[in-house]
Amino acid sequence: MDLLNLFPQPIIQGPMAGGSNTPALVSAVSNAGGLGSLAGSLLPPDTLRAQVEEIRKLTGKPFMVNFFVQNIPSPSKEEVQQAVELMRPVWEPLGWKELPLPAKWCEDFAAQFETLIELKPAVASFTFNILQRGQVQKLHAAGIAVIGTVTTVEEAQAWEAIGADAVIASGVEAGGHRGTFLVDQTAATLGALDLLDGVVKAVRIPVISAGNIMTGTDIRDRLARGASAVQIGTAFLVTDESGIHPSYKQKLLHCGETPTRLTRAFSGRYARGLENAFMQRLSAVESQLPAYPVQNALTTVIRAEAAKTGDTSLMSLWCGTGVARARGMSCKQLMETLIAELHQA
Repeated sequence: MDLLNLFPQPIIQGPMAGGSNTPALVSAVSNAGGLGSLAGSLLPPDTLRAQVEEIRKLTGKPFMVNFFVQNIPSPSKEEVQQAVELMRPVWEPLGWKELPLPAKWCEDFAAQFETLIELKPAVASFTFNILQRGQVQKLHAAGIAVIGTVTTVEEAQAWEAIGADAVIASGVEAGGHRGTFLVDQTAATLGALDLLDGVVKAVRIPVISAGNIMTGTDIRDRLARGASAVQIGTAFLVTDESGIHPSYKQKLLHCGETPTRLTRAFSGRYARGLENAFMQRLSAVESQLPAYPVQNALTTVIRAEAAKTGDTSLMSLWCGTGVARARGMSCKQLMETLIAELHQA
């Protein structure tokens, strides 16, 4: 399957879970010649169907849907209670006597996968783990190209071995969750350039570079190093069509000297975002918090409460290290700007 012929511009908009990827954003990228991406990981089948239908009303171009490869966990009451206690410095100041517990830990990936086969987008990408060879074959039989997210050279080789059409080499600078699955998350430390160089040498399938890509010049540099395309997240988070909270968007556009860093405090899996009070209050205990998706589900109610008042100190402000270079404009304008910069002599 010739994945790269599906979109004329070497730009993939990163799938960013949690409501930032609106159908308007996804379709605008695809209509401008890139590959728009819907983050399907937190969506139940009916919502997936509705959003894909909306995207198809707005564009006839190819687009991608992204999922977290995961099982539904079954933590003990003791594990959950320990996590609740560890997070007391975050939820108690909200005036709560106890932390409201979620109704479920995550969506059922098996059900999402069947819905994906039914919906038949042009491309599907996956992160957090690797598919089985039979699943890749099922996707190919449905006419869906398959992309795996990797943070090490060995992970890229593993995806190639089961038949993936391409890999996204996600450097440590990238915003949001790390896709590490073969080694401990703390061991996947390669920056985007070193990772790209290593993966390009190690696999024959196309390599898509991700991490600290904010301009057309950045794109040109990655292509010159052997990338077939790039995946960009943070630059699209601040576009007009992005569905993130207005306070979050303003924080990204005016981040000043605020650093980004990796944390597992919000979700139980390392992810990069702007440092804030939530991270700071839990930094001493974050290694003891339960793994994704349990911790992610437990903090959902806290983040939802913060959204009601626009309190960015308790929101997960996911973004990459290039956030200070983010430019607020429409998605169409951003695509036009990136393409013009890419093709400048």
